[in-house]
Amino acid sequence: MKEQPDQAEQHEAAVRLLWGPPARPTRGPKPALSLESIARAGIGIADAEGLAAVSMQRVAGALAYTKMSLYRYVPGKAELIALMVEHTVGEPPPPSDAPWRSQLTDWAHRMAELFAAHPWVLDALSGPRLTGPRELAWLERVVAALDGHGLSGAERMDAAVLLVGHVRAIAAQQRTSREGSPEAELLRALGGLVAAHAERFPALASAMAEPGEGRDDAFDFGVERILDGLAALIDRRALDDRPSSEI
Repeated sequence: MKEQPDQAEQHEAAVRLLWGPPARPTRGPKPALSLESIARAGIGIADAEGLAAVSMQRVAGALAYTKMSLYRYVPGKAELIALMVEHTVGEPPPPSDAPWRSQLTDWAHRMAELFAAHPWVLDALSGPRLTGPRELAWLERVVAALDGHGLSGAERMDAAVLLVGHVRAIAAQQRTSREGSPEAELLRALGGLVAAHAERFPALASAMAEPGEGRDDAFDFGVERILDGLAALIDRRALDDRPSSEI
């Protein structure tokens, strides 16, 4: 029966870590570390070696402290990674009066830049985890940009999920591509095979044989098509909402 209160206390400490002023350690010497310095130490390790290299021991060592000292500030590794993500994502693009499409295009590019600079964040965002206010603010920007355009709350949320999914998918492909371009790597790997068997794969052979203009543009192409679909839905809703006398 004692395990449940311990888990509840750990959850409360984790939420407080990201969402409220953390409780000051009640035991031991005066605090000498800060959550920012701890997060930056973890980020430095993850940027250099990947998320798998991050541990409480490694971060403590980077700060020249003991592992037990670190536990006075961060309950465990899951909370450490959540803290790292929160510091890495930073603040989202500020609220804007620009058209919704411009806002979402800028948002997508900024998120792609974040993943390119810190590829380990892709791993940190998978699975059940704690979410901080800065990360949630990024989602807020997408939903807010679509507010007032005839979409339901569920549709605005789905649009945000769709856009995030596209950005993350392309970022993941780029991370694993040895050439930095998923399409270029695909052409390199399959071009010879397709050309040698063009009669069996005529559509692929024709597409690969065309001039390269527009290649390596999967990110922008996907963003534009997602926004085209939203624009079509917004226009349809505007028509549906017209008074019957105007139809």
